[in-house]
Amino acid sequence: MVSDDAPPGYRPGSLRKMFQGVSDEYDLLNRLLTFGLDRRWRTKATTSCLEDSPEAILDLCCGTGDLLFTIQRRGHDRSTVLGLDFTEAMIGRASMAAGRSKPLVLADAGHLPFRGESFDCVAIAFSFRNLLYKNPAIGTYLAEVLRILRPGGHFVIVETSQPESEVLRGIYHAYLRTIVPFVGGAASGSKSAYAYLSKSATNFPAPEEVATVLRGAGFSDVSFEPLLLGMVGIHKATK
Repeated sequence: MVSDDAPPGYRPGSLRKMFQGVSDEYDLLNRLLTFGLDRRWRTKATTSCLEDSPEAILDLCCGTGDLLFTIQRRGHDRSTVLGLDFTEAMIGRASMAAGRSKPLVLADAGHLPFRGESFDCVAIAFSFRNLLYKNPAIGTYLAEVLRILRPGGHFVIVETSQPESEVLRGIYHAYLRTIVPFVGGAASGSKSAYAYLSKSATNFPAPEEVATVLRGAGFSDVSFEPLLLGMVGIHKATK
């Protein structure tokens, strides 16, 4: 799936190793670097996921399961919710939090082990940039999302974004380039992981560019809701 000359930040093997190495500190650093606001953003994304009372939801690239468990709590068991990630350590932490209920799958987002039209909603929280950043095969991932969505199903993405204001964007990028690698690297022991986070967030496309990518992959009714003055936002698209 990946050529030998693929961009260094993109190779699934290197990404898997990177996330494997920061899994213990991942949740703590998410709270710290977002001042605790990431929980609020996931809750907003959950509301968007549950709007049409979906029967089946997939949390794609679920990490330690924050979005998965938020959807489960707010859905009051009305929806079947599964989580999928390609990192054993992340899935392991999610499994511990899930207890007896382990709706978790270890697999790559480019080869989803589900039948076509299995889900009413696919959601992804702060991992879409890992699929999009320097990824010449983004179409493969989006085609898989489309394949497993039922007609009329939704793809909900909560992700970092680019503020319209040049001044605010400059301040935001300065934070990403300085504070994020310093704090993340010091706390996790992996400067490279948080340098990657900084680069992928700084270079993440503007909302209209993301919309173009989604429409080009076959999605319709693409929308964007800015959060935190546009530094974060929720993209929603329909099959």
